[in-house]
Amino acid sequence: MFNNKNILITGGTGSFGKKYTKTLLAKYKPNKIIIYSRDELKQFEMQQDFNQPCMRYFIGDVRDKERLTQAMNGVDFVIHAAALKQVPAAEYNPMECIKTNIKGAENVIAAALAQDVEKVIALSTDKAANPINLYGATKLVSDKLFVAANNISGGHKTTFSVVRYGNVVGSRGSVVPFFQKLIDDGAKELPVTHEEMTRFWITLQDGVDFVLKNFERMLGGEIFIPKIPSMRVIDLAKAMAPNLAINIIGIRPGEKLHEIMCPADDSYHTFEYDDHFVIAPSIQFSSRSNDFTVNAIQEKGKQVEAGFEYNSKNNHEFLSQDELLKFNMLAEL
Repeated sequence: MFNNKNILITGGTGSFGKKYTKTLLAKYKPNKIIIYSRDELKQFEMQQDFNQPCMRYFIGDVRDKERLTQAMNGVDFVIHAAALKQVPAAEYNPMECIKTNIKGAENVIAAALAQDVEKVIALSTDKAANPINLYGATKLVSDKLFVAANNISGGHKTTFSVVRYGNVVGSRGSVVPFFQKLIDDGAKELPVTHEEMTRFWITLQDGVDFVLKNFERMLGGEIFIPKIPSMRVIDLAKAMAPNLAINIIGIRPGEKLHEIMCPADDSYHTFEYDDHFVIAPSIQFSSRSNDFTVNAIQEKGKQVEAGFEYNSKNNHEFLSQDELLKFNMLAEL
């Protein structure tokens, strides 16, 4: 569905944007891939790897609605990946996080509607479910904005959906490269915030493939959540450095012990499919059906039991230390 189409990726120089671009170029023949981001050095570096004739690079910030609207001229599909994501940084710089993650989401929606973009998928995070930190709270607001945008689109053809998933193995700023740098630098121990901490775990390629598939599945207004394994952070540390000591340093500001992707309070409008969940909108759409039991490619889902919660602690699949190492290897491909 991406052949001869124009695709724009906000925050496109990040780990997700580069992998998404690589996958699009390998599997499809897009007319244009537009990388929209605010860091000219990262764009320059990305151009060294991705300089195909279809590639376009736009310097711009999601806080700038006028520039976003200009960049979306003629665009068919938008992936909104731009965000301020570091939990402690958001706690110490709350207004900056709000400006990018909330105001930026509002600007993406307005620009997409102004340019009659066909489909928009916004990337979310497990931290948006029952948030306790500012980053998660801003992403929850962003999710709500993108869901409600389907109800304000009026005569526009634009539909909006959200993809929510857990920690991405090996992504920039994440724990795997952090541990690896400490190991390479000759550290005598690895810091772990809590010995019981768990996280959902997904490779970058699996995240990209999930987003690609959901452009086909989406009806508009749903939050897509993949079924993925969990891991214990202490198991990751032991797998990566079995001979190093573990130093329990305490939970960081705004950090959870376990993560949730489908909250129990949302179980009344959560549907289970073969390889993913869908959280349907809690609001009624005025111009389209609220039936999310069958998606756009005719996959069928069923409503989960009341009180169901998809939690990294209670997940039925946990990765062993050997499996964690395999995931790390996949992340390097």
